[in-house]
Amino acid sequence: MLRESQVQSNNYLIKQLPGATVFVNTKFEVVHASDKWISYFDFNPSTVFGKTLHQLFSSVGLGWQKALDGCLLGNHSEAHVERIIDKDNTERWFEWSNIPWYDDKENVIGVILSTEDVTERILNELKLEKLEVLFKEKSEIGKIGHWEYDAEKNELLWCNITKAIHEVPMDYIPSIEKGHTFYKEGYRGETIANMVRKAVSTGEQVSGRIPLVTAKGKEIWVLAAGQPIQKNGVFIGLIGTCQDITEIVTAEAKTKESEELLRTVLDNLPLNVYIKDLESRKILVNQSECEYLGAKDPKELLGKSDFDLYDKKIAQISRNEDLKVLNTMKPIIGKETVNITKDGKATYFLTSKIPLKGPDGKANALVGFSLDISKLKQKEEELRDLINVTSLQNKKLINFAHIVSHNLRSHTANFSMLLDFLVNETDEEEKLKIVNMLTDASDNLLETLDNLNEVVAINTNVNLGKHPIHLNSKIEGVQQNLLAFLKNNNATIINNISDDIYVRAIPAYLDSILMNFMTNAVKYKDPDRSPVITLTAKRNQDYMVLSITDNGLGIDLKKYGSKLFGMYKTFHNNTDARGIGLYITKNQVEAMNGKIITTSEVGVGTTFNIHFNEKN
Repeated sequence: MLRESQVQSNNYLIKQLPGATVFVNTKFEVVHASDKWISYFDFNPSTVFGKTLHQLFSSVGLGWQKALDGCLLGNHSEAHVERIIDKDNTERWFEWSNIPWYDDKENVIGVILSTEDVTERILNELKLEKLEVLFKEKSEIGKIGHWEYDAEKNELLWCNITKAIHEVPMDYIPSIEKGHTFYKEGYRGETIANMVRKAVSTGEQVSGRIPLVTAKGKEIWVLAAGQPIQKNGVFIGLIGTCQDITEIVTAEAKTKESEELLRTVLDNLPLNVYIKDLESRKILVNQSECEYLGAKDPKELLGKSDFDLYDKKIAQISRNEDLKVLNTMKPIIGKETVNITKDGKATYFLTSKIPLKGPDGKANALVGFSLDISKLKQKEEELRDLINVTSLQNKKLINFAHIVSHNLRSHTANFSMLLDFLVNETDEEEKLKIVNMLTDASDNLLETLDNLNEVVAINTNVNLGKHPIHLNSKIEGVQQNLLAFLKNNNATIINNISDDIYVRAIPAYLDSILMNFMTNAVKYKDPDRSPVITLTAKRNQDYMVLSITDNGLGIDLKKYGSKLFGMYKTFHNNTDARGIGLYITKNQVEAMNGKIITTSEVGVGTTFNIHFNEKN
């Protein structure tokens, strides 16, 4: 009876424990539990006792099970955290402390488990982890490093990004003395010292743009910022950031240079340029406008309207034009006007007025251009027509010359290699095959000449143009024409294009496009593998897209993308000079209202996506 009374007393005491505690026997069945433990997991007090932990929880992790088994052997385990999904499907985290449960004879009769809800702590840790990852990514993207100076130990610490900015090894140990040597001459002394003195004396954050010379001799700009650290009012160190702002400084310098250039250009243009506000008052004028209106300084004209400067009737016509442009957002381009100043001087102009949009999409000003055509109007019209015709014919002539040179050179090279094979071949059957190849090459040459004649016809008759072409037939023809070249370079063509694909193109241009991309893929192959060229085609809205993929050297498009289709451009240390071929190709595609989109990865290969316009 005494024993039973003691058990009931123990049950009552455990029930009232302030912590979430449970006692389980060697079968992990619940024997005693505090009210807080039962409420933690929203168990039914009348049914929880006698159930095992495995029945109460959907899963018991291997780590937890191992700790429980260890307790039954008399071993104390370290606290560990378990993730639990409650009946409301809410994720919660609990920290379990497990110790052996002994009877009065020191025999292990179960496990005592203390539980604490650490969901908030775990979520905060995860949040902190994410913030640290985000901070690291932003630092890497923004090229922002941090540093710390311990004044008591006279130690300077740099993070890896700060070291990367200074172009020093990751095991580099910085110091205040060595740190100053990185700054460009003229900034090593007073500029840096003044910043540090200000931070120490005021306790405020300081920052400044400083030119830096890296360990590898590269000149860059950094934004250095520092925040003093004080302990009991005494300076003990600095923490700060170091951001590479070379691109920003360079961009700002270019912007300033562009502004100065724009001002210089405006003031030296042989036409009048002005900007007016919504009331038609001038807010900017160039030198020509000043000279025309007899002003020695632009300030004399700023703030004045046309009514202050011209005849009233002419001023009203100009104001009506301004309002029309501002209200309709439609520019006036190349309108012949006459201006009569208050002294009666009349001048004929070719005038353009263009609305300037504000942040709200509405016009907040207009820019005007006036070219004096009083004496040159008729001659200028004749000259413009002549220049346009001459320029167009010149472009056609240059493009035609490039096509002839490039295409015939490929045929010549093919003939040369086939003849070389024929001379050195002793097997009669192989000789016959080479003769057949020469026949095919000859036929292809004749077809190319026919296509070149078509180009001539196109240049002389604007009514001729694109028509549907069976793509695989063209590919097979070009492949046959390049057979010796491809064989000599152990190149493989994989054609995944459906046989029902047609493209609207000029045949000579299509020949040249296919030949350029195939020969380039072989010429700039990876020296460690045989070239493989894969062709696919698909329709994309108004375009038929031909994709030509190679496994060659690849191109760093960030560095060289702007040079890829330039005439006579070289890059990759002159090892990847695509030359005039791609320049011609780009112009041919654009002449057919198409476009080329390029993707590439250095060491993997390049894909050229040629978009053939199916509409026009």
